[in-house]
Amino acid sequence: MVNGLDHVAPSIIQHPFMSETYSATLRVRVYYEDTDAGGVVYHSNYLKFMERARTEMLRDAGFNQYDLYGSHRIGFAVRRMAVEFIRPARLDQELTVTTTVTQLRRVSVEFRQEIHDATGEALCSASVVVACIGADEFKPAPIPAVVAAALAGH
Repeated sequence: MVNGLDHVAPSIIQHPFMSETYSATLRVRVYYEDTDAGGVVYHSNYLKFMERARTEMLRDAGFNQYDLYGSHRIGFAVRRMAVEFIRPARLDQELTVTTTVTQLRRVSVEFRQEIHDATGEALCSASVVVACIGADEFKPAPIPAVVAAALAGH
């Protein structure tokens, strides 16, 4: 485990430039602030859990958002997200967010993200496309080779 992340064994190759599918997991606890009055996780908080997991995956690969902005003058922005809410998570549950790189392009990365409870039951899943953008002009920018190589499992 590195930075709170467990690596998951690679599955199938999804992109010709990727040597393996890069996956990581992040464990999160549901706090009172994450829930509605009924003790159920409010829908937008699943997206926060997923954002944290993508950020920690990047950190585990050796990069952090602040340094990428400063040294490479890039950032990442969610371009598209399709979410399926399957079952509710509840107050004080421990959840596991699994993040897998499914496609790597010149200026974007597609992730498959799943949230499970401690028993392994699926609660939420999403397909997320994140675009690399220039930090100054906010237009699409190439993912730096060193970042792309790390996300591709090299």
